[in-house]
Order: sequence, then C-alpha cells, then structure tokens
Amino acid sequence: MTEARAVEARGMTVRYLNIGDPVAFGFQTPPHIVEAAVAAMREGHNGYLASAGISPAREAVAADYQQRGVGVSPDRVLITTGTSEAIELALNALVNEGEEVLVPLPTYPLYTAVLAKIGAVPRYYRTDPLRDWLPDLDSLQSLVTDRTRVLVVIDPNNPTGAIYPPSVRRALIDFAERHDLTILADEVYGDLGFEGSVPPLGTLEPDAPIISLSSLSKAYLAPGWRAGWLVVSPTRRLDDALAAIKKLADGRLCSPGPMQYAIVAALTGDRSHQAAFRQALSERGRLTAEMLNAIPGVSCVAPRAAFYVLPSVALPPGKTDEDYVLALLRETGILCVHGSGFGMRAEEGFLRIVFLADPRDLAVIYSDMAAFTRDYLRRN
Repeated sequence: MTEARAVEARGMTVRYLNIGDPVAFGFQTPPHIVEAAVAAMREGHNGYLASAGISPAREAVAADYQQRGVGVSPDRVLITTGTSEAIELALNALVNEGEEVLVPLPTYPLYTAVLAKIGAVPRYYRTDPLRDWLPDLDSLQSLVTDRTRVLVVIDPNNPTGAIYPPSVRRALIDFAERHDLTILADEVYGDLGFEGSVPPLGTLEPDAPIISLSSLSKAYLAPGWRAGWLVVSPTRRLDDALAAIKKLADGRLCSPGPMQYAIVAALTGDRSHQAAFRQALSERGRLTAEMLNAIPGVSCVAPRAAFYVLPSVALPPGKTDEDYVLALLRETGILCVHGSGFGMRAEEGFLRIVFLADPRDLAVIYSDMAAFTRDYLRRN
C-alpha cells in the first residue's frame, strides 16, 4: 500500500486487487440489513450491551446453525467484533505461551500475528496446489507434538478459493480427535461457494470439539461493520474453553451495538442477494482462471468459492514474489499481494489476486498482466 500511494503520487492510476472488500467494488449491503442497524440507532440502542451479545442476535446465530445441521444453543454463541476478534478470543483461551497451533499454508496472516502476540508457535501444514489446494494430511501428521493444542481449518479458503470435499473434512476431524485438538473452523466464506453454501464443519460430527467463526463481512456485504460471531460446539469438552472465551469477552465490554441488531435481520430475513453475489463471483473466478492460465509462465488453480486466487509465476533465478509484485505495480498500476505475505516461499512466485472488479475491468487488467509478465520474464 505504501508503494501504491507512491505510484499514485506519480500520476499513475492504481488498480486495487489486494483487499477483499466487496463494497469497494460496488456490491451493496442489502437494504433491510442497513435499515435494521439504522433503526437500532434511532431507537436508542447506542450504549454498552451484554459482553456476549444481545439475546436476539445469539438466538438468530444458533437457529441458523441448527437449520444447517449443527445443534447448538444460544448460550454457546458469542457476538464478536468481526471474525478477527473471534480468532483472537479463541486462540487466547485455548493456547498458552510456548504451545503450538497447526495453521494451513498459505495462511491468513492474522493467525500468525495473534500467535506471535501470545507467544505461541505456529506449525504450518501444506495445502497442495497440484490437488486443488487441499490439505496435505501427511504434512499434518508429521507436525503434531505433545504441545499441539489447536488445528486451524479455513474452508472455504482465503487466500486460495478452495473448498474441501467431505472426505478431507472428515479426515481433519478424525485427526483432531486422535490428537485431542480443538478445531478452529474459519467459515466466514461458507455462503460463498459458487455452487451453493458449504455446510459448517460441525455437521459431520456434532460432538467434535469445533469452534466455528463467521460474520456479516463477506456473504452479507458489510465488512466495515465488524459484526461477527463465534459458535462453540455442544461437546462438554469445550465447556472450559467457552467459559474462558466469555471471561475474555467481558474484558472488552461488547462488540458494536447497532450492528448486532443487523445480525438478526441478516440471519432471519431475505438472503436472495447471496445467489446473485455467488453468480457474479463464479463468473469472475472463471474469467480469472482462464486468462491467468493463458499467460506463459503463470499457473492458477480455479477457485470454487469466495473471491481470491493464488496463482504462481515461474520466476527467473534470484527473483522473489515481492520483486514481481512491486514491478507489476510500478509498471502497470496493478496491486496484488505477494505470496510470501501468506507464508509461501518467496522464490515460488505466488501472489494473491482479489477478483471482485467488474469482469470487463478484470479482462483489461489480466491482459495488461500478460503483457507485463512476458516482458518481465524475457528481460530477467
């Protein structure tokens, strides 16, 4: 972003493909959700609320999970300041200094940041681009130790756009059960599978120790509201973790109040916008994979959900993903994120692209990327 501002200062237009914010690309928050937040403010719901969240919001989340096949009660739901706070609350409750957490690679950087803050150790398990970015179960087995406490599962996945099939999801649950691990299931993109919603991981095993995380940010097109939730599965094995999470939540008073009323409207009201959003994402994802794979030296796994891909460029010797991304920005104004920002090796040449822009704009962007890449690889 610092370099992008410098590029703009020189008079070049920057085309931002770096942040997953649908609103920035013209997608609008559904009006009935907006009205619920506005009405809450006008009705005076502007003070502190219960730290775990208002009862109607917790009941709406619990009912939504029940409809999807996870039998959870409202007292096992916390309303959080987006999924980000839910991640922080859960990891602080579950992991002590020096203990270990299994994190997918590529990863979402917030996990690494939170683990660094609490002095815990990330152990990265590979996901395989040659197998549609599915987890490498052998990699998992080789990493677990007697200090491992948590398995992070991001499905549907950011930054790859992957969806895990039931067999892989079942294997992840079985692995966690064998090693007495809690699963932190990041499911914020669950309603953005191109072929329909992806069931919560907990539907496969009701008694598994799973903490599910989601929010209004992506599927309800309200990322700036910071309205999320954390759902602790009904197993008694997580009762102590739930108590610890609630205690930590008490310390920060509450998440934003009016947006909690919007959660009720979102989960109990009209969701027809999601079908149109999924269709728009599917079209953009297909265009993205086709045009990137047509560039000599570039390989891209087609996404199945969300609005990200993680293509790779066959870099010349001595060059890094950041070299490529910065050169692309400076010469074309196209801003992506280098894959090493998500934990990948810099020489592998990965970069994350957000494909929320209009398809016509994306087609121009990918054509410009193709011309740049041909020249970059030739001159280097």
